[in-house]
Amino acid sequence: MRSAAVDELKQVIILRSDLEMGRGKMVAQGAHASLMSYFEAEKKDSRIAKAWIDEGEKKIVLKVSDEEALKKLYAAFSYKGVPCALVSDAGLTELPPGTKTALGVGPWKEAEIDAFTRALKLL
Repeated sequence: MRSAAVDELKQVIILRSDLEMGRGKMVAQGAHASLMSYFEAEKKDSRIAKAWIDEGEKKIVLKVSDEEALKKLYAAFSYKGVPCALVSDAGLTELPPGTKTALGVGPWKEAEIDAFTRALKLL
């Protein structure tokens, strides 16, 4: 275990609430976001990625109202150097190709993630 002085770690999955995705589609997009952002975090700092796994993989799922909000969050996290991944749908089932459906953030330091997600609601 890490000391209490060290930042807590978590991953955040952010899904669009305006798309009317079926439950299965929504879960799949969230899974894509989780894996994609995990790999980004592992590239940036493998120690943080491993610690997050060792601690139980804390995840929070939040929602935004549209694609613009998702893109703004992606830009903000990217600018701050927080590992993240924006999911674009392949268009094989419910949505047109290229539709931005989800954003995965982290695993990373909770305080750095919360700076941009504090106002978002749980899905």
